Amino acid sequence: MVFDPHSAQDGRPTGPPDSQQSALLGAVDALEAAAAGLTEDPNGGGERYDAALRRLGGLLGHAGEAESAAVGPRLAALLPDTPLFPRAHLAMMVGACVERGADPVACADGVLAGLREALSGALLLIERWVETGADANGSADGDNRDGDGDNGDGDALPDPDREDPGRARARITEAGRLDGWHAHRAVAGWWTLQLWQQAAFALCTHAAVRRAARDSGVGGVLTELIDRYRERSDRHDLKGLRHLAATLDDEPLLVLHRASGTGYLLRMDGLTDNFQLHTLLIEALVGGGHLPGTRPDPEVVALSRTRWLDGRRFIATGAFNLVAPDGGWIWNEGMPEDIPVVDGVRTLVLDPQPYERSWAAGRFVEQVPGDLRLERVLEPAEAAARLAAAAPALPFEQAVR
Repeated sequence: MVFDPHSAQDGRPTGPPDSQQSALLGAVDALEAAAAGLTEDPNGGGERYDAALRRLGGLLGHAGEAESAAVGPRLAALLPDTPLFPRAHLAMMVGACVERGADPVACADGVLAGLREALSGALLLIERWVETGADANGSADGDNRDGDGDNGDGDALPDPDREDPGRARARITEAGRLDGWHAHRAVAGWWTLQLWQQAAFALCTHAAVRRAARDSGVGGVLTELIDRYRERSDRHDLKGLRHLAATLDDEPLLVLHRASGTGYLLRMDGLTDNFQLHTLLIEALVGGGHLPGTRPDPEVVALSRTRWLDGRRFIATGAFNLVAPDGGWIWNEGMPEDIPVVDGVRTLVLDPQPYERSWAAGRFVEQVPGDLRLERVLEPAEAAARLAAAAPALPFEQAVR
């Protein structure tokens, strides 16, 4: 381990020296003052704000847990009044503070609002890119460039790493159709979406943020925008964020085992994918002695709950075919949100596997600990009634359609 002068002998971070703490807090004060000056001096205020943001970024890398907890909510409060492009960089700083100990709920609103705006802007840019038509070489400035981001119509979307946002803005601006301000918001969304994705990911690994977003409806809006974006472009990798948005916390799950006629009420926490769910189902029901079969390797179970991958590879083996009450298959490649709600509770039927399944053990989002707990075994009459209402599993040929 490299010696860190900011760490105690036991390896716990103690934060920067007092002089650096003072400098950090002073930099936050300066940024707040610069933000207030944006409205007073629109011309020169932007330069002062950018300089204050750069200074803060240089100091924030040395911040410990206490400093991050102190400044994170203050930085998040500045997000709504920050210009669009630097706003995304400020959001990244907020995300870094949360990773180091800042209150994620106190920091969440501005970051999730910014993600929503960036997604909406990126979708608007894609829409206008199609409407303005493909040029001869498939890019905004006429260069023939390979890379990600084809919109499906043969016209490559602009590359934020190599292309000029001003040219993209000029292309999509049209009098009476899209004014310069809305074009600027669209370009900013496309150019900064990756930064917003990273900042939001850091916050959404916390169950309290996911619950608040789901309860307020923000989570549903973001899920819809992410799905729409992923249908139109693969420029930005939003798969991890999509899994986080779909993660179910403190969610009941009713499981019916068709062959034995038994039923079980379980509770899911932090499950981000169905491979993880399948493993923990086997552990709870087979490992718990309720169903016959082979209990999973403890290492496989630990990786599905809290343990991080350490370079070793462990293989999980399936035991069931996961089936919806209407007979459709619930694929391991999907998410627990795919399980339908019946009479107010997500309901899953377990059938024998039609073929052997195995996969690399782990969690799709390692930052989120997961668990599945058995709460009670259903009375035989209740299990029988629910199984009687469940349709047989579809044949494979129909299930894959």
